[in-house]
Amino acid sequence: MHVDNETALAARDELLEAIADTRFPCLGAKSAMARGTLKTLVCHALDSRADDAWVHSELLDWVEDYRADPSGLRSLAVVFAGPDNLDERQFEVAMWQRLQSLANIDDRRQQPYDSNVSLDPDDPHFSLSFGGAAFFVVGLHPQASRPARRMPRPTLVFNLHDQFERLREEGRYERMRERILSRDEALAGSINPMLSRFGEESEARQYSGRMVGDDWRCPFRDPRASHEHR
Repeated sequence: MHVDNETALAARDELLEAIADTRFPCLGAKSAMARGTLKTLVCHALDSRADDAWVHSELLDWVEDYRADPSGLRSLAVVFAGPDNLDERQFEVAMWQRLQSLANIDDRRQQPYDSNVSLDPDDPHFSLSFGGAAFFVVGLHPQASRPARRMPRPTLVFNLHDQFERLREEGRYERMRERILSRDEALAGSINPMLSRFGEESEARQYSGRMVGDDWRCPFRDPRASHEHR
């Protein structure tokens, strides 16, 4: 059972309004919204597994749609009706609970892990994988310390790694990245110190948006870690 239509419409409108704000720095999200390739799912609560199976099915469909037409940028935004009072640590815990649950479902549904990335969250080449495709996740919520990560409701944005690799091949990635960093600095007064390029350090450190130190350990373990996935 999904959230009621009124809540779903309000949540979608809030997200789109925030992305449309001229100060919002993520050009990829703006491009996806303009092209109609930003899909929004609205779920009950970030700290509930009620909608996990549905979200996973949508991720599999998203992968298939992308493989059929990989042009342009696209994002799948999963917005949760609540709770809206989680601090950064609480949001991080709930976020990883959802991602762990989705990975468990991916394993139960016998989906392969993307062989281009690592399933070890301590590995610099780590990425989540659903339906055999690598995903980078951006966590957004009302109490985020970074302005660019603040949204009216808890939100997880799933981006396919492959589209960023295509941007690199086309020579567009670095220019877009620099523009986003510049816009983020203008919004927050500083560049997000947690940002790094893929392969420099594990991207898991970036997902929640919380600043973490060298002693931070990712609470996620993919169930396929005990199997050979390559």
